[in-house]
Amino acid sequence: MLDFSCDYRNGACKEVLDALIKTNSETTATYGFDFYSKRAGEKIKAACKAPDAEVFFIAGGTQTNMTVISLCLRSYEGVISAQTGHINCHEAGAVEHAGYKVLSLPHSEGKINSAELDAYMRDFNENPSRDHMVFPAMVYISYPTEYGTIYSKAELLAIRKVCDEYKLSLFLDGARLGYGLTCDECDIDLPFIAEICDVFYIGGTKVGALCGEAVVFPKKAPAHFITMIKQRGAMLAKSRVLGVQFDALFTDNVYFKIAKNGADRAKELKKAFADKGYKFFINSPTNQQFIILDDKKLKELQAKVGFEIWERADETHTAVRFATSWSTTKEEIEELKKLI
Repeated sequence: MLDFSCDYRNGACKEVLDALIKTNSETTATYGFDFYSKRAGEKIKAACKAPDAEVFFIAGGTQTNMTVISLCLRSYEGVISAQTGHINCHEAGAVEHAGYKVLSLPHSEGKINSAELDAYMRDFNENPSRDHMVFPAMVYISYPTEYGTIYSKAELLAIRKVCDEYKLSLFLDGARLGYGLTCDECDIDLPFIAEICDVFYIGGTKVGALCGEAVVFPKKAPAHFITMIKQRGAMLAKSRVLGVQFDALFTDNVYFKIAKNGADRAKELKKAFADKGYKFFINSPTNQQFIILDDKKLKELQAKVGFEIWERADETHTAVRFATSWSTTKEEIEELKKLI
């Protein structure tokens, strides 16, 4: 059965798996002090052109979001997110369970608009009762968004400008960063992200690793971040498991090569549906494609291929998500063409 339900249904790419096997019998330090984690961090700093950056490896995306936000906010502060933001919709309230409110803004195709962000902050600052409210202190965005869309360079610069005006930190969730940076519409790169963000992470779980995310503080991490990782249950004692993987991913440009495969297969998938006359729920340039199916066709396809139900489009149609990944093959796309 074909499966396009998500982009982390497979194991690890060959380069990562080979590296894990090759280093398996070695004895290394633990808790992030191993050779491979240190070397992977240096490679990531070089890729970001951020020599003063600090890099940390965390087991998964939810743990990463919760840990970063917990560290960067005070007890009376909150994080601004699009209504559709991952931390607001798909992490079981992890950030709020940690004690920090998610302050949601309306979205435009999954993205925060800088003008609405500015208006929100202006209204907050002018509110005479603000001392009784949660203070906005961070802006959370993801690249790509939950809808597979990406921010343009101009949009990100506009958001950064608002953040500077109101002294907000900017946090970019890069769980699918590789698929965003390698799609045709992308006009930014890793060094640009390192330049405008206070903190971001490079996703491995969805882009070729068995698990793991690389958190990057481009300038300097706040004090006690390692302690916070431990406190949030997000630290692997065998840190080499993550270090070896990211060391392999950032050798010979592997991360971007395999991510490009996911972006390219998504273009083929998108064309296959378009050629058959299907409508799209949203125009995504990345590895997540949202197609509108009539309910009869949906049930027919569900018997033969895996995909994710997204939301109702109308009384007789449903928006569904097909996700490609680093592991998706041309042959799988060809098989899908026959089914649709």
